[in-house]
Amino acid sequence: MTTGQDELVFLPLGGVGEIGMNAGLYGFGPEKRRKWIMVDCGMGFAGEEAMPGIDLMFPDLSFIEERKADLLGIFITHAHEDHIGAISELWPRLRAPVYATRFAKNLLETRRLGEPGAPKVELKEVVPGRRVTVGPFDIEFVPVSHSIPESNAVAIRTAHGLVVHTGDWKLDATPILGDVTEEASFRKLGDEGILALVCDSTNVVREGRSPSEAEVAATLKRLITESPHRVAVTTFASNVARIRAVAEAAQSCGRQVVAVGRAMDRVIAVARECGYLDGLPDFLNQDSYGNIPRDRVVALLTGSQGEARAALARVSRRDHPNVTLAGGDRVIFSSRAIPGNERDVGSIINDLIEQGVEVVTDRTELVHVSGHPRREEMVEMYAWTRPRTAIPVHGEALHLDEHARFARAQGVQNVVKARNGSLIRLAPGTPEVVEHVKAGRLFKDGNVLVDDKDRAIPERRKLAMAGLVSVAIAIDEDGDVAGEPAVDIIGLPNRGRDGEPLIDTVVDIVSRTLSGLSKGKRRDADAVEKAVDRAIRSGVNEAWGKKPACHVQVVEV
Repeated sequence: MTTGQDELVFLPLGGVGEIGMNAGLYGFGPEKRRKWIMVDCGMGFAGEEAMPGIDLMFPDLSFIEERKADLLGIFITHAHEDHIGAISELWPRLRAPVYATRFAKNLLETRRLGEPGAPKVELKEVVPGRRVTVGPFDIEFVPVSHSIPESNAVAIRTAHGLVVHTGDWKLDATPILGDVTEEASFRKLGDEGILALVCDSTNVVREGRSPSEAEVAATLKRLITESPHRVAVTTFASNVARIRAVAEAAQSCGRQVVAVGRAMDRVIAVARECGYLDGLPDFLNQDSYGNIPRDRVVALLTGSQGEARAALARVSRRDHPNVTLAGGDRVIFSSRAIPGNERDVGSIINDLIEQGVEVVTDRTELVHVSGHPRREEMVEMYAWTRPRTAIPVHGEALHLDEHARFARAQGVQNVVKARNGSLIRLAPGTPEVVEHVKAGRLFKDGNVLVDDKDRAIPERRKLAMAGLVSVAIAIDEDGDVAGEPAVDIIGLPNRGRDGEPLIDTVVDIVSRTLSGLSKGKRRDADAVEKAVDRAIRSGVNEAWGKKPACHVQVVEV
């Protein structure tokens, strides 16, 4: 029921029920005159099997696009792609100022300069600890430890109370660089009284605590120092602490660091600018790789997630123009495969092993730690903050459900289980889902954005599974077939189960179908197309066991 009173609401449009594409709206005011802020605007990666031809996915922001005049700002918790990756693509639809810390701001600016046609986003730099007021919202960035510099929780103060949106975080007393998640800061927020904690769920299913970046750094130093030949390390380009750890290890044993990959170069440039690589010599570019003695080089490579066009994949296929590896060299995967990327990563590992390269992963050595909290860390966060309501976010259904049970076990009075599109009234009254609005995905298809209703995706999926039969038929005004129909098959096997060539099977089906139609029927192009389509799919299914997509075109001559 619509009321004229001020309400505080939370509306996730991405990142709830999935990992990636984080985008959360907070609204304040009467329903018809509500003002909004957005926290994060991220992208996700599409799996080739499910969405052939699609690399990137973005949250569908049509809800707030229709209200963009009331969107006061976009607040970025940190610079990971699943939190900022949609800015370049979707900002022109919103045109609200983007608030970010220096590192995230500079990374967004550097990307724009490197991508032709990228929009000039209105960026405003935020200093953690200082408050920013936009309309009815008082915003404070609260530093947390994570796997990228300058990560922050966002404390959102309104006339109806305080909401803490944690972003991605963990507890790490020795993070190599960047901030720690300060107990005092979150206890102070808890003492103020937290209406709702909107909290990361990624590792809630894992017991214990996440190891420290310092432990990873020690392992990397040992592995690099002990290696008799070349060392290549692949990690998320955004993990500046890991990059610094590799560089310090290389420096300690007289090796030079070569950076390979555009994303790596971009992050390194911004990290230098922000002072996160102070005291380290400049890294060399990939052109220098072949001139460095084999036992004096460490290559930092993009491609830890198996991306086909990234540096590591090209090295594994032996088609990189500058970087090669040989038997006895060592490759360290200082990362973990994101769910869905395991096959691509495994393929690269197998290719390297076939070449005699030693591959080190987190299965055997502590070369990677998560940037997200495990259960013991979450126990501490809930003890510090003592929220009246918990809203699990940043996770798939399993994570959100487990987080809900976990929060209740911590004594939280009210737990709201949400999904993308759940409009949650936080205040006044008991927080609850009051409405479901449109939420979905947008797909980057070449240079075009399409929504999840676009027919291209299911059609392409069908083509990938069962191929295409194309038929062109010419029929004169008397209903006679002019010449032989042109038939082609794409993506079908050469022969059916009876051993007959499938192209011959299709030609025969077309001929029989046309012969079985009266001249009157053959003068109806639509009727001919439908009859031939049905006959081909049925006949090929009998011969092959699958129904292909069909394209039948009748030309009247």
